[in-house]
Order: sequence, then C-alpha cells, then structure tokens
Amino acid sequence: MQYGKLHIRQLGRQNYETVWHAMQEYTDNRDSESADEIWAVEHPPVFTQGQAGKAEHILMPGDIPVIQVDRGGQVTYHGPGQLVVYPLLDIKRLKIGVRQLVNTIEQSIVDMLKEYDVEAYPKADAPGVYVNEAKVASLGLRIRKGCSFHGLALNVNMDMEPFHRINPCGYAGLQMVQCCDLGGPQSVQEAGDKLIQNLGRLLDYKQQVHHQGLAEVNE
Repeated sequence: MQYGKLHIRQLGRQNYETVWHAMQEYTDNRDSESADEIWAVEHPPVFTQGQAGKAEHILMPGDIPVIQVDRGGQVTYHGPGQLVVYPLLDIKRLKIGVRQLVNTIEQSIVDMLKEYDVEAYPKADAPGVYVNEAKVASLGLRIRKGCSFHGLALNVNMDMEPFHRINPCGYAGLQMVQCCDLGGPQSVQEAGDKLIQNLGRLLDYKQQVHHQGLAEVNE
C-alpha cells in the first residue's frame, strides 16, 4: 500500500517532451494502489502553450521551440535555473478537489519564500504566486482519472529574457520576477528541497522516499 508515502524523483535537466510523455504514461497506467510521486526537474529552453492558449500571446519566440500541451492555462516559459515540480497525485484517494490542490501548491511556495522573509501571495483570479504584483511562480495542472499531472514552475536563478517574448500566462505586460533577486533561494536544488518538503507536509504525507531519475518505483 502506498497511502501516506510520497515518492520524490530528482530528474535533473531533462527534455520537456520526454518528461511530459512520461507523466502521461504514469497517469494512464496507474491504479488505486499506485504511488503518489512528485517530480522535480529543469528543462532546456521551451515555451509551452496550454489548452486555453491563444497564438497572439506568443510574440516572438525566435529560436525557442513552442509546444502545444494538455495542461490548463496559457503560454509560459521553461528554462535552466527554473524549478519545475510535477505532482502526480491521486487526488481522489487524497479526498481533495482541484481547487484545494491548487491552493496547497500555492501555499507551499508562499511558505517556502516566507522562510527567506519574502512576502508572497496567490491571487484568486490568476493562479500562481506573486511578490509585489510580479509573478514568481506559474501553475498549470491537468486532472485525468482523478489524478493530477503537470504542475508548477518557480523562477529561481535564470535568464528572464525569454519571458519578454510572450505575454506570460496570457497577460500582456505581466512582470516576472525570480527568487535570487528577492533574497530567496539561490539555486534550483535549494528551492526544490524546501518547496517539496512544504508540499508534502501540507498534503499530510507521513513519509517521503527519494529517488534519482525515472526508474520504476519498487518500494
């Protein structure tokens, strides 16, 4: 039985499509006994366009590829120095709804930044986490068979220029900010360790098991 146990996978830097298809496969093949997992990863530069995405929000992608994906939301950017966290959770088994999951993910980021005396907050009408009206983390989830995949992207210590090539999350002129400029965590590893610890606590998992890579869980 996997109840109460959360498996954490550190994937390092991985191609976006490889991880996306692995998430789909895991979600499609899981059953009521399958483990809940959280994947932490960095991606090479890529723009991803959610199901509600409109082409006009992609201004000048240049040499960065644009991928149409099956998550909610509009266009965002992923690149080195950004922490991407994918919660692959059976929310039906956890007895929580989508809104509660979103709130919990946002709160885990707020709590993590509070440890650095950074005052961050979510917005009810625009998913994500903000500091002084600038966005530090974006969210986009998909629920299939009562299970979540896709997740959050936290700007940690990265090249922010590509955000100027899009209307982030569909908002023209939305300012993006990153942790290293706020006095927050300076590395993806540091941010990931603290954020995932907070997320596991808020979701009330009793045990965390750590893995490297995408190999099968045998525990």
